[in-house]
Amino acid sequence: MSINRLKSFIVLSSIIFLAQVNSNACTGIRLIAKDGGVVYGRTMEWGAFDLNSRILIIPRNYHFKGTTPEGLNGKSYFTKYGVVGLDALNTNFLTDGMNEKGLAVGLFYHSGYEQYNEYVKQDSSNTISSLDVVNYILSQFANVKEVEEGMKKITVVVHPDIPGIKGVCYDVHWMVTDTTGASIVIEYRDHKMVIYNSIPGVITNNPYYDWQLINLGNYINLSKKPFATKTIINPALQDTFYIKPIGAGTGMLGLPGDNTPPSRFVRAVAWTQTARPLCCAEEAVYETFRILDNFQLPLGPGAAEGGGDAGKMNGMRSSTLWTTAWNLTDRTLNYHTQHNRRVRFLDLKKLSFASPDKKPKITYIPLDVVKEQDKKDITP
Repeated sequence: MSINRLKSFIVLSSIIFLAQVNSNACTGIRLIAKDGGVVYGRTMEWGAFDLNSRILIIPRNYHFKGTTPEGLNGKSYFTKYGVVGLDALNTNFLTDGMNEKGLAVGLFYHSGYEQYNEYVKQDSSNTISSLDVVNYILSQFANVKEVEEGMKKITVVVHPDIPGIKGVCYDVHWMVTDTTGASIVIEYRDHKMVIYNSIPGVITNNPYYDWQLINLGNYINLSKKPFATKTIINPALQDTFYIKPIGAGTGMLGLPGDNTPPSRFVRAVAWTQTARPLCCAEEAVYETFRILDNFQLPLGPGAAEGGGDAGKMNGMRSSTLWTTAWNLTDRTLNYHTQHNRRVRFLDLKKLSFASPDKKPKITYIPLDVVKEQDKKDITP
């Protein structure tokens, strides 16, 4: 290979690599207050078109059928617990949610890294797809320990294509959090499930989760404490020079500022670990939104996964479609959207998950009744 061809290959490879890395954008965090209150929150990015997410209220005893590469011939199960979650494209597949026991699950893009279980037709009755996982976990389990044990007993395979989304979008991993503050990340490597204990309570996208944790060692110096003034003495001149911080925030010098998954992971850990003291879960909701607002992404090519087709972006104002803060302790959903930054909430404690119908039905609520910012006129 000639030198010029080698240079071209290196440049092309770098562009392809960066395009893959920059295409991922969702960020999830967990905060634990002084009194033990727990909040899990995340941003949802998709730059190609509006996912038109809805809030779903799923009652107990609702019947689900798992999906396999052959269709709806997977595991048949009924919801043990009532669930509130957000779906995408009117599919009933949850991308984010919490059940009545305070267990929360988020689905995060993991392009090119997931290797799910191999599909065996004879095992279809015990099989679900990658897009079924959030529904299954929230409807069947009450805490992280139950999830760890229960997920070992089922087979998870790749989901067949849905019109409008290419199959690569089904490469996902999950963060699961319960009311104790315990968090785990579930991935599939070499066709086997791998569970990581997420001590930081943070998740982004690529690469594998254990790499993200190791990479934190490159930023061990980060701190909320500012650097002290340095003194330089010249004995010959009997003079002293002081190197002073330019301004506040010197403890975070070196914090990566780009939007790649590894950089967002480092920032999310840095900001959650240096968050102000929080008395309770309600205050943690405020702090969750403050932190996650730093991860809002603009609309445009390459800003988030799926970005690039301007013709399908009509009506969108951001690649960050919505941001949630699930108060696991008080059982509330809090959120704002690309259209309306006002925080709205839903109280699970006020819901009746016992359906009066013989055949339980899902209740649907739009995230935005009107897709515009509601503003209060305070003109004297």
